[in-house]
Amino acid sequence: MELTRDNIQQLVDISKEQLVAMVFWAEQMPETKQLLAQMEQIAASYPGMLQLASVNCEAQMELASYFRIQSLPTTLLLSQGQPIDGFAGNLEEPKIREMLAKHLPAMWELKLKQAKELLANEQATAALPVIKEAYDEQPNGEVTLTYADIALTNGDVEAAKTLLATVKLEDQHGEYESLMSRVALAEEAADTPEIRNLQQAFEQDPTNVDVLGKLANALHQAQRNEEALELLFVPLKKDLNAGEGAIKQQLLTIMSALGQGNPLASQYRRKLYSLLY
Repeated sequence: MELTRDNIQQLVDISKEQLVAMVFWAEQMPETKQLLAQMEQIAASYPGMLQLASVNCEAQMELASYFRIQSLPTTLLLSQGQPIDGFAGNLEEPKIREMLAKHLPAMWELKLKQAKELLANEQATAALPVIKEAYDEQPNGEVTLTYADIALTNGDVEAAKTLLATVKLEDQHGEYESLMSRVALAEEAADTPEIRNLQQAFEQDPTNVDVLGKLANALHQAQRNEEALELLFVPLKKDLNAGEGAIKQQLLTIMSALGQGNPLASQYRRKLYSLLY
């Protein structure tokens, strides 16, 4: 972006969303053009995080004066419309990146922002792998609540419950309460007559593998996956070949359907491995 008097306000607005690097240079000074080319390469490696703005001081003397530039080249970092850092002269690339790192958002923050935007645009499926990457890097309260929101929107009530159970007390504010209410409503809607009948039949004959399988499948279809997996896991603790292997196979099938990144599937995968090994 070539900065002029006409677009300075646009740059200020950009600085409210991402870090801005302003490079003050002059056509007659090769060392300044060298820095500008270096900064162009560096900025290209931070897409969506760093906006580069060049100021040709020969053509924009008023801007150079406004920012009190004493020597060329000079680089200023802008955030929220204000200079927050910078350097005069040329620096080696590692030193420049070290300075930028102090002010650039962490990758998990960018992923969180992206996931929220996708969710707001009704793209919850696309948001799921993005929020998972943020969660793997920084499972703090804000990320966890957003992850649970996306899971609920995608119909994965059990994953949302598992995530909400890890939220610390200090993060259990309005959004947390809202998500817990959504979980309760989803569970109530999932308590179908078919499930209640199968639960009653299973209580009458807990050894009936056919009823157990049908109940587990009905629970899975209703997104009550933790109940389904636990139902199947209990007999496996006594006999890994229960139901002639059918119970273990059904457990594996449900975990596979939940996906590799699903926290509930990962939990029961570890529990199964502990029985195997």
